[in-house]
Parts: sequence; structure tokens; C-alpha cells
Amino acid sequence: MSTPSRLRALTQLRCSLFQTSYNPQGLRTGAKYLRQRLRGPSMLAYYPASLNLSRFIHQNPDMEMVNEDAEERLVDVLERRKRGKGAPKKAKDKSESRRLQKRR
Repeated sequence: MSTPSRLRALTQLRCSLFQTSYNPQGLRTGAKYLRQRLRGPSMLAYYPASLNLSRFIHQNPDMEMVNEDAEERLVDVLERRKRGKGAPKKAKDKSESRRLQKRR
């Protein structure tokens, strides 16, 4: 009986016509996931575009708006600097570097 070989040939021909993968052993190939629609574009369309307040204020200076969160952050940074809790100064050259001043 040549029925299985004919079915195999028919399946192979069908795969070549419909551009699917020929997998007679039934191995896991991941083709199911590769054929799926991409999720990224629909997820981006689902979430609305966020409004960046600081960018909006910077682009429209004539509206004279104030970003209170940014102003509060700047005040906090200045207060921390007065107490000596701010970021350390950056070294301009190697002689000012803290690494060279360490003693071993």
C-alpha cells in the first residue's frame, strides 16, 4: 500500500502551496507563535499618549505656568546642599580625583 506515502506527498505539496512549514515528525517549531499578530501596536493604541507637563510648559512659555513638583524638587536639592548632603563635586582632572587621594 502506498497510501501513507501519497498522503505524505500531498501534505508536503499542501505546505509548499500555502507556505506553511512541513513537519512530518510533529516537532515543536514555534510556528504557531510566529504566525500570530504582533501585540505591540495594539497595546500602544490601547494606552493613551501621556502628557508630559514639564515639556508642555517648556514649549509654551507665554502661558506662564509653573510645574510645582519640579520647583519643590529644586528647593529640596538646595536645602540638601546647604546641609552638605548634595552630590559630590566632579573632578576636573586626575589630581582632584578621590581615587588618587586614597591611601592603601
